[in-house]
Amino acid sequence: MTSPNTDLARWLERSGMSNKELARRIKAAAQTWGQPHIQPDATAVRRWLGGLQPRQPVPDIIADVISASVGYRVTTYDLGFAEGGTADRSLLYNADFAITVEAVADLGRADVDRRTFLAAAPFAAVAAIGPSRDWLLNTLDQHPDPGPRVRLEDVTAVKNMFGEFQKMDIFQGGGSGRLILAEYMNQHVYPLLRRTHADDVRRALCEAAAEQTYLLGWMAYDNGEHGTAQRYLIQSLRLAEESRNAALGAHVLAGMADQATLLGSPTEGRRLAQAGRAGLGKHTSPACLADLWALEARALAKLDDKTQAAHAVVQSEAAYGRVRQEEEQEWAAFIDPAYLHGEHANTFRDLGDADTAEQHARLSIDHARQQRRARRGAMSQAALAVSHLQRRDLEAAHAAGLRTLKLSQRVKSSRCIEAVQDLQRRMEPFGAHRLVADFNEQARELVAAA
Repeated sequence: MTSPNTDLARWLERSGMSNKELARRIKAAAQTWGQPHIQPDATAVRRWLGGLQPRQPVPDIIADVISASVGYRVTTYDLGFAEGGTADRSLLYNADFAITVEAVADLGRADVDRRTFLAAAPFAAVAAIGPSRDWLLNTLDQHPDPGPRVRLEDVTAVKNMFGEFQKMDIFQGGGSGRLILAEYMNQHVYPLLRRTHADDVRRALCEAAAEQTYLLGWMAYDNGEHGTAQRYLIQSLRLAEESRNAALGAHVLAGMADQATLLGSPTEGRRLAQAGRAGLGKHTSPACLADLWALEARALAKLDDKTQAAHAVVQSEAAYGRVRQEEEQEWAAFIDPAYLHGEHANTFRDLGDADTAEQHARLSIDHARQQRRARRGAMSQAALAVSHLQRRDLEAAHAAGLRTLKLSQRVKSSRCIEAVQDLQRRMEPFGAHRLVADFNEQARELVAAA
């Protein structure tokens, strides 16, 4: 016997709607969702109040309807339904902006509440292909359109917060501060997207929201929560399209390309990087272009295409040579010699070119040290250690490995932990050598804590 759904009853009372009115609004919303077959009546609402769980996507539609009525986000979780389709819904690149707003708001709430279904959400390599295609086609076909009548001051406040959260990620790692950012977005940013705006304010707000939603995805990525990260990135891409900022959308695709390659889908990673380059067009950001070429090189190295990977590195360096920092957007601040040389070091590491990998790793390490960037320094020290192992120089690899450990202890980043674990695997051929045993002993506490 089912128990009455008191949560739904409470929210329905707060909305001021009758059973009949809720059913009517669900029918109308279902049309927007492309689900015209959903035709509930007052009797169906009575059954839900009695404890019957409707099938998806009805709970999500009910959540949207009640959210619109009360003026802020209410989720299926709040309404007493099962977790709903938040994890799957946020993989979709929806043409309807209102549905995008609700999808990303649901995702943020689930993230802050640490819902188990979101933590278990898998990364789906092919899920990125549709969004990248839609973004590219819509970006190339964009033209100004008139908009209806939030203030620019509100948007400026949001953009000012971005720099602070980006610094937190760069210097402390993605595992530090993400939930604070998610709560800030839930309370202050996503609600603004539901309000009316002048057209210039709307675009500026979508741009600010896209930047910070991307940062949420990147922080989740750096913390090893790849299913969550992918969902934030897809919704960020949709918000970037709405902002008409092609460079920002290309930047989001760079993050998606990086993730796809890291998780064993370099072919998809390359395609995403190429889509980003194609979408930049006349809006080219040299820094973003340098990043996209660097990430394409990473994918090509995984595909063992030495010639094309080396060519992509050359293109990345040429693009970065055209960068004028004062002309770049704030989110591009991390694309600098410390980052790019680190990525190139990993490319040549994967190609087995130990000498070139070492050259780039050392350049990255020097820049990261000057900037006090522990995460980047740790990953480049790991690349340096691998270059030594490829030349069978265990003593030099051990020294670089210990520096990797020391820097990794200063940040909360799963990528640093993975770099340490990679070094442990690469040292296995050296057997029970005392330096291997020493590195494993010193790494044990860091890896166990993760």
